[in-house]
Amino acid sequence: MKRRTLVKAMLIGLAAPSLAHAEKKTQIDVFKTSSCGCCADWISHLEHNGFVVIAHNVPKTGPYRLRFGVPPDMASCHTAMVDGYALEGHVPAQEIRRLLAERPKGIGLAVPGMPVGSPGMEVEGTRRDAFDVILFGEEGSRKVYQHYDARS
Repeated sequence: MKRRTLVKAMLIGLAAPSLAHAEKKTQIDVFKTSSCGCCADWISHLEHNGFVVIAHNVPKTGPYRLRFGVPPDMASCHTAMVDGYALEGHVPAQEIRRLLAERPKGIGLAVPGMPVGSPGMEVEGTRRDAFDVILFGEEGSRKVYQHYDARS
């Protein structure tokens, strides 16, 4: 074997383990209607923060909320699944990362309604509403997972 070929083979062999350990991006499946602009903006927020998003345009999102265990009063405009957890509404990417790192007991996270200033609901030159990210669980349990203050 020629020296150049041997060196090339050695370098490929050294690089292989680092390629195998490359960080796998987390996939989020989003169920939304095709006409929802803020859903597309939330998806952009997730992608900008390193998530791989598979968007599923569906006629209605209610059946997905029901299937994934999202309480009716937590409803927003889109529903998502990530690694066994439900996500409802404009949940910030940093809270999704925290959820996946901490793995709390619960069904998922929700930002009920559509608060102005939450990811995907930003309106330039407008206030930002205070909002809570709620961890919801079995039998109706809920707790504030993270609070975001209003800004003018």
